[in-house]
Formats: sequence, C-alpha cells, structure tokens
Amino acid sequence: MQEQITADADTVELSPAAEADQPHLSYAFSRRYGLILDQRDELLVIVARPDYTPRYFAEVRRFVGKTAPLQVVEEQQFNRLLQTQQERSATSAMSDVQGLDSELDLHRLVDEIQEPEDLLESADDAPIIRLINALLTEAIRNNASDIHIEPYENRLRIRFRVDGSLKEVLQPERKLALPIISRIKVMAKLDIAEKRLPQDGRISLKLGGRAVDVRVSTIPSANAEKVVMRLLDKQAGRLELKHLGMPKDIRQRIEREIQQPHGILLVTGPTGSGKTTSLYAMLGNLNDQIRNIMTVEDPIEYYIDGINQTQVNSSIGMTFAAGLRSILRQDPDVIMVGEIRDLETAEIAVQASLTGHMVFSTLHTNTAIGAITRMRDMGVEPFLLSSSLNAVMA
Repeated sequence: MQEQITADADTVELSPAAEADQPHLSYAFSRRYGLILDQRDELLVIVARPDYTPRYFAEVRRFVGKTAPLQVVEEQQFNRLLQTQQERSATSAMSDVQGLDSELDLHRLVDEIQEPEDLLESADDAPIIRLINALLTEAIRNNASDIHIEPYENRLRIRFRVDGSLKEVLQPERKLALPIISRIKVMAKLDIAEKRLPQDGRISLKLGGRAVDVRVSTIPSANAEKVVMRLLDKQAGRLELKHLGMPKDIRQRIEREIQQPHGILLVTGPTGSGKTTSLYAMLGNLNDQIRNIMTVEDPIEYYIDGINQTQVNSSIGMTFAAGLRSILRQDPDVIMVGEIRDLETAEIAVQASLTGHMVFSTLHTNTAIGAITRMRDMGVEPFLLSSSLNAVMA
C-alpha cells in the first residue's frame, strides 16, 4: 500500500527546494495526469490531483527511482502549485538566454525536441525552452519587431516582422504548437489553462547583455491559440533624435519644434513604423532637471528615469482621457499621450496645449497631412487645430 501524506487545505505550497536542480515532470505530463514532483529537504513528494491516474503514479515512482510518498490536494491547489513551479522554471530558463551560441541553428533545435507523447522520458521542457530562447535571440539579432507563432490545421508557422514585412523563419511540426505556446504563456505569467479568451502579458529578460521586454499577446484561433511577441529593446528608450537616422535638416527642424513652450506635436505612421521610439527620443532630448515630463501610455513600452509615466487601465476607468485630465493637475511642462484615439482625448490635448503645455502624441495615419483630416474626423474644430498644432512628423 502506498504511503500518503495528509494535505493541509490552507497551507500546501511548493517548497523553496523546488527551485534547485531536482527530478521534475514536464508541464504537459503534470497537467494531463495530475502529478507533480516536489523536493522537501531530503524528501521527494509526489503531489497529486484527486483525479490522478494510478498507473502513471507508478510510472512516476519508477522514474524517480525511489519510494516517494503521495500527497493528494484539491484541484485548485494543484493548479496553483503547477503554475508556481512553472513560473520558477521560466525564471530560471530566461537566465540561460545569454549563454546561447552566437551561431544558432533553429532547425537543429527543433529536431532535438522529442515526441510530445514521450512525457516521462523527456521529463523537463529544456528543448522547448532552448528553442524559444533561440527564437528571441535570433529575432533581436535580425532587428525584428515582432514574432508571430501561427498554428494551422496541419502545420505550425513562425515568422519575424523585419523592416515592416513578415518573413518565415521556421516551420516546426504541428504537434509542437501546444508545448511552445504553453511555455511562452508560463514565461509571460498568463493563465495556461485559459484558451478561450485573449490574454496579454510581459516577459523581461537579458539577451547578450541587452535588457529586452517582450509583450506577449494570445488570441484563440480556429486551430489553436495564435501568439504574437512584440520585442521592446530597452536601449531604444534611451535614444536621442540624432540616433534615428533622419536627414539633418529634418532633425534640426524637429529639435526646434520640441523646444516650443506649448503646442501639439504629432507623430504618425502605421503600426511598427517607429512612432513610439521617435516620441521617446524627443522626450530624451527634453529630459533634464528643469522640466516636469509626464506620460500616459498603453502600455508603458520603455521605462525612462526622470520621466513620470502612467499606464492606461480601461478596466478600472483609467483611459487616455482620464489619465490626461489627471496629469494636468500635476503641474506638467511636457505631456506625452501614447495615442489620440477619440474626441475626448483630442479635446483635452488641445486644451492642454492652449494653456501652456507642450503635448506629444501619435495618430494612426500614413501621411503627415492625414493627421489634420483624422483630427477633423474626430470632431476637433479647425480653429482649435490651427491654434494648437505645431508640427506633424510622418
């Protein structure tokens, strides 16, 4: 008869030793068969869901090579323990990124991944972790702005967006979609079990000594979840206008415009064209001891010392308009609004510029002249635009 430990319903947690090197099971196996390994000092415990499979419990005991006691916990507790264990594993995995070879062979890494069915024999997710780390490193090396992971009925496609265009870099086997997407969701601290709703998360890591933020977005599709990872190089937030590669005469005109005491300066362009990077570069030129610079963003893409940044949270009523209205009570000199999306935000931005503030923002238009048409379409009066709009950069 197997030894069993009684679970305390309120206090069951993974022990700190779980962070150390120890036998452990893959996420896929633990989720499917309801079993987790937890090292507690000198004792290795098998934590189980109420519906665990006895046959696989015996297999796990054979795998660890010792008589490990069993602890059965409630399903909610089990899921919480599994999530915690995977988050610790993800933190450890991200620290390995800097150790990747300078020459990466993504296809070789895919070939190293064992069959997803071989769950006990491939007891950890190391091959999947190496592949994802390699994808991130390769994307940064190619100056990609986004990584697209797209599962279809019979194939899995991975593409990078470079210079505005998508290019395919890899087509792993379709059966690898679930472990790859699950690992990314763990790294981004998303709900792994939720596959019906879109989710957004964030990963912070270092690649070759460079601090990089990865914005993760998932959305259910016909065949599985589609994942897009937006790569945000934190060094880009410390750029100045002279680093953006614009012609000298244009740069000098922009430098003059951003020094104006009040007015609106808009940056326009399609998604991924560098609007936010340009705004941060302008703020970098103005970031000194004599100005109070405040931003309202969705989300905050780069954290900059010396600038007070606020993030939009629509679920609690913190919209661009609400944030901008509050910022005006904070004695700002310079205001940056991540995007003007509606009439309310546009009107507050115009009023702020007319009351002595310099306002920077973006619009989704393809040309500079299109910004005026867009603002008019929102309902901003022409006489207000003519009084407040200083410049538009496309």
